[in-house]
Amino acid sequence: MKRRTILSSVLAGTAAMAQTKNPKRFNQPTGYSDTPIIPFQRWKVHDIDRPKPAIVTPASAPGGAPSDAIVLLDGKDLSHWTFAGKRNKPQAPWKLENGYMEVTPGGGDAVTKESFGDMQLHLEWSASVEPSGDSQWRSNSGVLLMGRYEIQVLDSYENPTYADGQAGAVYGQYPPMVNPIRKPGEWNVYDLIFEAPRFNGSDLVKPGYVTLIFNGVLVQHRKEILGRMAHRVNGTYEAHAPEMPLALQDHDVPVRFRNIWARKLSF
Repeated sequence: MKRRTILSSVLAGTAAMAQTKNPKRFNQPTGYSDTPIIPFQRWKVHDIDRPKPAIVTPASAPGGAPSDAIVLLDGKDLSHWTFAGKRNKPQAPWKLENGYMEVTPGGGDAVTKESFGDMQLHLEWSASVEPSGDSQWRSNSGVLLMGRYEIQVLDSYENPTYADGQAGAVYGQYPPMVNPIRKPGEWNVYDLIFEAPRFNGSDLVKPGYVTLIFNGVLVQHRKEILGRMAHRVNGTYEAHAPEMPLALQDHDVPVRFRNIWARKLSF
């Protein structure tokens, strides 16, 4: 015990001496006003008056929603979603159980009540263990940004299909750079950054862009979206509101989703 006391005193003394010998390490200025302007900005280098970033508390576990996120699906209810019937079928909310929601085939797309423009999106999805078909009929769904620009969801595990229609593709436009799909029944993760298109009246001023990280792997890097989702033809742009709902596609086959959250951004 005596030796520990002596050692603690020595360490404390060393720390005190370090502070005395290196006074420049402490009480540093929090910024400067005599530095040059940063090119293409209004702020100086290390500008003392530049606004500080807002504090956002990260999730306690990987994949969780940060404090400024809108939690769209926490596995407890479907309160953030509406369900639009299709082919003259009535509205049919997707099944909710065990912390996930699952497509009700034929019941219609799941559409958020909240509208989004520029955004960060996190979602997790799982293909059915029992194949519903092959190629485009195997756990097919899609993330419809603004209800029209599709990031494909598909069981691409040992399931040949066209490259721009497999999981992680900008549907009909860009295949993913690689295929990091997990086996059916395992959970896949999409982390996505979307820059919404801009219009001046009916004219396109700036196209949309998307970046996608799929199971921790970059598969789309700020790809320019060429137009809305279309099958067997080239999609085009039509002017729309700066913010619109997000949708998850009902393609008549079961797919599961969980842990969906979004952050509104401004580029």
